[in-house]
Amino acid sequence: MSKRDYYEVLGIDRNASETEIKKAYRRLAKQYHPDLNKDDPDAENKFKEMKEAYDVLSDPQKKARYDRFGHEAAGSGGFEGFGGTGFGGAGFGGIDEIFEQFFGGMGGMGTRRRQRGPEQGDHLRYDMEITLEEAFHGGEKVITIPRTETCPDCDGKKTKSDRGSETCSSCGGSGQQQYARSTPFGRFVSMQVCSNCRGEGVIISDPCPTCNAQGRIMQERKIEIKIPPGVEDGSRLRVSGGGEAGLRGGPAGDLYVVFRIRPHKIFQRKGSDLWVDQTISISQAALGVEMEVPTLEDTASLRIPEGTQHGATFRLKGHGMPRLRGSGRGDLHVKIKVSVPKHLTQRQKELLEEFAYLNGEEVGVESKGFFDRMKDAFGGG
Repeated sequence: MSKRDYYEVLGIDRNASETEIKKAYRRLAKQYHPDLNKDDPDAENKFKEMKEAYDVLSDPQKKARYDRFGHEAAGSGGFEGFGGTGFGGAGFGGIDEIFEQFFGGMGGMGTRRRQRGPEQGDHLRYDMEITLEEAFHGGEKVITIPRTETCPDCDGKKTKSDRGSETCSSCGGSGQQQYARSTPFGRFVSMQVCSNCRGEGVIISDPCPTCNAQGRIMQERKIEIKIPPGVEDGSRLRVSGGGEAGLRGGPAGDLYVVFRIRPHKIFQRKGSDLWVDQTISISQAALGVEMEVPTLEDTASLRIPEGTQHGATFRLKGHGMPRLRGSGRGDLHVKIKVSVPKHLTQRQKELLEEFAYLNGEEVGVESKGFFDRMKDAFGGG
């Protein structure tokens, strides 16, 4: 999915308040939710895009990171955040979830009590660009990841004082409030996020100045990544606990490193096999030759038999990439390209003309054309 500006997706400006962000999401949720637009094939993708934008902009930590780094960050690698419920974080709930979140549920259709226990931090993704040589040999690289970490001063409690927080009196610490309303369809009872504590269940009276009562702060962390020999383009490596800090004592998310291999100027890769072009002369193709061809380690000897044609391919077993899953290595395929000389000495021309004569071939730009040969055949002058 292409990455549009999240503010543009929700149709708001960068100074929009939390209330304006929520209103924009509420409006778009009703407009694009797949359960309400089953005949619109684009509704699902629009809803995913809109939900992804809201998930970021409604979270102060994620919003701060997005405003600072955008969709990418840190060095040459791409950097993305993912929802803590799974890698990718682009799912959506049923229509009852939308009504429950914004309209207080639908009575007997089932309201759910919001859980305010420990929550795992978001997963992160980092695209690491490496060379084919690095993929061949493997090794280690240090990357810098901007991520949220538990505040070291308050240990995630959002306050330094022992009495700096108290149970919310409005919801009794549940983070939710119950509302009853009468409608023409009957009386509905719903649960909504507590407006006093914003669903946290506690009120912070003495906020930690380091994290501003968020419990987490943004840090840039250096992480050493081990590159396995034979890694393929698009391969994914999970670094446990390398993602965002958890909430309310929950575990940190994971970091997923996705390897991107730069195109090589000589070799092409197909799985564990490598392909390379090797240019030879006409005489080498005709008479045969034993020569050295490049490999990712050094060179290897290749015997080219006489009479080799342009486009012929030879295989050097075990000179390819290490197999990422399994033992041994792939093969190196050498494709022959026969080079025709552009500039010849007089002696070289004479030898080629003699060779052509022995083969009964006409050569040279001064050879008689079709009409000249017709004149000779009919005795024309």
